[in-house]
Amino acid sequence: MARILLGVSGGIAAYKALELVRLATAAGHTMRAVQTPTSTRFVGEASFAALTGAPVLIDEFQEDSWRGAFPGEESPAHRPLSHLQLVANADLFVIAPASANTIAKLTHGLADNLLTACALAAKCPIVVAPAMNNNMYESPAVQANLELLRARGIRIVDPETGRLASIGEQGVGRLAEPARLLSVCEDVLADPSVRAMPGAPPPSDAQRTGGGTNSARPQHDAGEWSGLRVLVTAGGTREPIDSVRFVGNSSSGRMGVALARAAHARGADVTLIAANVSLQPPEGVRTFAVKTARELMSACEEEFGRCDVLLMAAAVADFRPVQPLEGKVKKQGRERLRIELEPTCDVLRTLAAQRRSNQTLIGFAAEHGASGAEEARRKLEEKGLDAIVLNDIARADIGFESELNEVAIIARSGTQPVAKAPKSAVADAILDAVIELRNSA
Repeated sequence: MARILLGVSGGIAAYKALELVRLATAAGHTMRAVQTPTSTRFVGEASFAALTGAPVLIDEFQEDSWRGAFPGEESPAHRPLSHLQLVANADLFVIAPASANTIAKLTHGLADNLLTACALAAKCPIVVAPAMNNNMYESPAVQANLELLRARGIRIVDPETGRLASIGEQGVGRLAEPARLLSVCEDVLADPSVRAMPGAPPPSDAQRTGGGTNSARPQHDAGEWSGLRVLVTAGGTREPIDSVRFVGNSSSGRMGVALARAAHARGADVTLIAANVSLQPPEGVRTFAVKTARELMSACEEEFGRCDVLLMAAAVADFRPVQPLEGKVKKQGRERLRIELEPTCDVLRTLAAQRRSNQTLIGFAAEHGASGAEEARRKLEEKGLDAIVLNDIARADIGFESELNEVAIIARSGTQPVAKAPKSAVADAILDAVIELRNSA
């Protein structure tokens, strides 16, 4: 995981930066925050301090009691300049929201507050997420400034279109959703070629790993994944009852998306087939959206022959209505509604029957309670898989909508428990198990 420095400039969207901190820390990243004085009119420093677990800095001459350290690290013995030490320790500097005023300062190299001083001193990648009124965002001045920042290698996360702060106003300028922001940050962190400015020197090994033993960011051998073609499925299928209702399940797709992002970060060529997933797909990953089990089967059969590894994280509905009803069924005049169901296709079993000897197939089993391991092992044998990831859905603190999970990776050689952790960390454990299976085959 990485050390992320968050810069918060003035604007109503500052409240969304709190959600970014929550998501990033749940995913295992450590964070510090710097705020412009204007931003404190919208969200106070106490809120960011509570979520990051670290002091928040606002002024260049404000003493940092942690001396530039991130959570989990020891503070240095000397007293460094806060704006230099904080950004020197960071693996990434994300500015969200970035106001029109802050963007103009970044473009022209001004350093009249702590946030802009950090940006000017940064050698790590910088991500800028604009947020403002649509008329301001679409102005030639702001657009020209953003183009200059892009030309310098700064990653711009384009704002979204929708309701704006002022009553009745709609348009482009909404801060990107926190989940999308985190996805972009993790994509940038995964690419060692990214620089804050063209011509900046390549980072040393210590900089890449966060400075040595204090870094919690795992390092993986990209050589084992480079060139591997990985097919990931995510989400849950929906089988229509009528034009608005369906038979489905509670899968959010978080685990599958985390797997796709982690495999891409390791250098794999990743394809994601997402069934009714509202999450932003990882950048750099080919993504196809499907709805039903039939559509999932069709998309998987199209891609399966080209893949080396299949991670079948999607939850396929076991049954579908035999004959979906036309239009929207009305409740008026009905005492009951009978729907006849039939089994859906077994996507994983069908694919396993077509497998090549050098393919690795990982299934996922959502089981309830103590008998889950026995049922998962039965599926492992019957479907001819290399391993199956067991998720106990009897627990309310993990699973479908949660950002955390606790699983058991069951293979013929034994069972590997994975302790409760963010799904990004669970994804890394699963990918480590995949490599072990491939090396032992």
